[in-house]
Amino acid sequence: MVATVDRAREVVDKTLENVERVIVGKRAAAELALTAVLGGGHLLIEDVPGVGKTMLARSVAVSLGASFKRVQFTPDLLPTDVIGVNLYNQRTGEFEFRAGPVLAHILLADEINRGTPKTQSALLEAMEEGQVTVDGVTHPLPQPFHVIATQNPLEHEGTFLLPEAQRDRFFLRLSLGYPTVDSEMEIMDRTRLEHPIDTIEPVTSPEEALDLQQTVRHVYVDDLIKKYIVDIVDGTRDHGSVYVGASPRGALTLFRGGQARAVMDGRDYVLPDDIKLLVSPILGHRIILNPNARMQGITPDDVLSQVLERVPVPGAVPRGWLRN
Repeated sequence: MVATVDRAREVVDKTLENVERVIVGKRAAAELALTAVLGGGHLLIEDVPGVGKTMLARSVAVSLGASFKRVQFTPDLLPTDVIGVNLYNQRTGEFEFRAGPVLAHILLADEINRGTPKTQSALLEAMEEGQVTVDGVTHPLPQPFHVIATQNPLEHEGTFLLPEAQRDRFFLRLSLGYPTVDSEMEIMDRTRLEHPIDTIEPVTSPEEALDLQQTVRHVYVDDLIKKYIVDIVDGTRDHGSVYVGASPRGALTLFRGGQARAVMDGRDYVLPDDIKLLVSPILGHRIILNPNARMQGITPDDVLSQVLERVPVPGAVPRGWLRN
């Protein structure tokens, strides 16, 4: 049974309350994280150490009543350390599968860019198909399954750039940033006796989370909104500063993200503002700038701002309305 939009909004509000008890003053980032979860996608958090990336992942997992595993990526981490390995059991005389941490509802891949490309690629099948294959045997992952990966944008020594194919599989990218002075003082007060993460309770279950994701898929998207999405994505491919523009997966993600944002606002239809809000988080990490643009200090956000200025915003047509 598909949950109602009202029930989805209720779960979202309670989850945001939980997250805001743990992460102070970062509601916009928390909303983006929930957008990825409701959209059924994976999340890339790019920021400096100590701003709450791990706590954001843990608070979302606790709120969903989901199993949570963490992997610290290092250059010596092996693919089997992530997905699991077949071990020989001398008593039975057979090989048995010992699952890796990837078999969880939410996997925190901490400092993912410190892992070698071979280890990073071990997550590709899991992120795209919800399964892992070891020695020719396929093992399904718990559902829902989400990878929340973190990386430090400032430290390059001993790191490996994420392959384009893997970056494209992340639903969106966000940054938490430093807290304000008042927020940082409040963090001190809240953690004086115990950490808030130890006090929050689940607001739903993994089974209902799957149901909420189906609710998102039933949100109405008018053809004008679909055309708006396609025009934005196409605009990244034709831009003079771009070497490789956003992929069709980027368009599909923007489509699904708009549906998720609508549900979070208690609507069963998507507005242009839902799309505009998500253009940078969803498409920014999918764009590769050409060398000349990088030399000039142009960023993907600069390109996307220009694309949004060029693409006409449609008049949204909620379901049941008639075009004139």
